[in-house]
Amino acid sequence: MKILEGISFKECEGLPSFFQNDSKEFHNLRLLDLAKASPNIVEIFIEGQDLNNLRWLCLQECMIQRLPNNLFNCCHLQVLHLTDCNCLQFLSNILSHGLNMSICVGMKELSTSIGKLNALLECNLTGCLRLQELPTSIGQLNTLQELNLSECSSLKELPTSIGQLSALQNLYLNDWSSLQELPTSIGQLNALRKFHL
Repeated sequence: MKILEGISFKECEGLPSFFQNDSKEFHNLRLLDLAKASPNIVEIFIEGQDLNNLRWLCLQECMIQRLPNNLFNCCHLQVLHLTDCNCLQFLSNILSHGLNMSICVGMKELSTSIGKLNALLECNLTGCLRLQELPTSIGQLNTLQELNLSECSSLKELPTSIGQLSALQNLYLNDWSSLQELPTSIGQLNALRKFHL
């Protein structure tokens, strides 16, 4: 088990016996698929492991309300998939290059600490229907290249700090019926190549 780099517990409701016997033997894990796994599997697996080498994590359609605390220590995490995590209500500080939270309809707010994700390249919030505002700290994401806010129907405006996203190339605001006006700071996005309304 010590050289295992990828594992899938997709749609699992219980852990296999070998895992329970060797619960600390996954420190080389780089890829972990927990899509549709029961919340207790997510909690047990992530909280009980040293996942410092984890690069890719999928929690798609997991019925979790919060992210396990140990996940915040995954300093090499590059991609985090939270698609269809409808019970997730709050996102705290996660170190990742790619953040996919599309269709997290329960998500109401993003932590101001999102501005500390200085390696984040892509942020997909498509279909986060209850998300009411973006923190101004989002403007601190100096490496962000793509921001997708399509179908975020509760968002009424963008923070003026969005103009500080110096690396932003793609901005998607499709099907945003509540949008009242765009901040003038959008004109400061010099790297912008695609802008979808």
